[in-house]
Amino acid sequence: MKPYVICHMMSSIDGHALTDGWDRPFKKAADTLYEKLAKTFDFDTWICGRVTMQEIAHGDDYPRGLTRSPIPRTDYFADRNAGSYAVSIDPQGKVAWQSNQALGSHVVEVVIETVADDYLAYLQSIQVSYIFGGKIDIDLAHVVQTLSRELGCKRLIVEGGPHVSGSFVNAGLVDELSVLILPLIDGRGEHPASFEVSAESWTQPVYLQLASAQAQDGGGVWLKYRREA
Repeated sequence: MKPYVICHMMSSIDGHALTDGWDRPFKKAADTLYEKLAKTFDFDTWICGRVTMQEIAHGDDYPRGLTRSPIPRTDYFADRNAGSYAVSIDPQGKVAWQSNQALGSHVVEVVIETVADDYLAYLQSIQVSYIFGGKIDIDLAHVVQTLSRELGCKRLIVEGGPHVSGSFVNAGLVDELSVLILPLIDGRGEHPASFEVSAESWTQPVYLQLASAQAQDGGGVWLKYRREA
């Protein structure tokens, strides 16, 4: 059975999700509200992309030379009974984790089969779990099925960035969409939109039904949508 997947984002009025350049007090208040709203979903697994996870990991690089022979391309689970899981979509294996915990959750790396053996050996050395999402590209449906089958994950929340969120939506995996619209206009056209998918992989528009709209302290609006049946 497929886990229930929520995509939770925050965005400027003009649809931009990257907060660099925003005033620090505004950004801090927005982050606090965003996390408060995320907790209402009662999830057991949260998912982010490489850029976000690098910020959480606080590591610059990982050691080389930990293996002298090829490592089999089979999934590795260091903890099947964690209270919650932090899933890192990191195809090439670049996030330098310092431990197997991210904000109190057990880390699961999602990589492709061309990832370096040294990276896999490093993950094993610090007891970070990993899943192979595909040979040269990540198959998110396969990843979600593996998380459910192997780790018992039932409620997943996707928290970005824009390419990860867009990919989940494009793959038809998102059951519920949550967007915190913040009271500012970003104005930087070169910045990604809240949901980004390459023109080559985009399939068709995704139509949604409004579930709720709630004004928030500070001027933001919290919108929740569900996919049309």
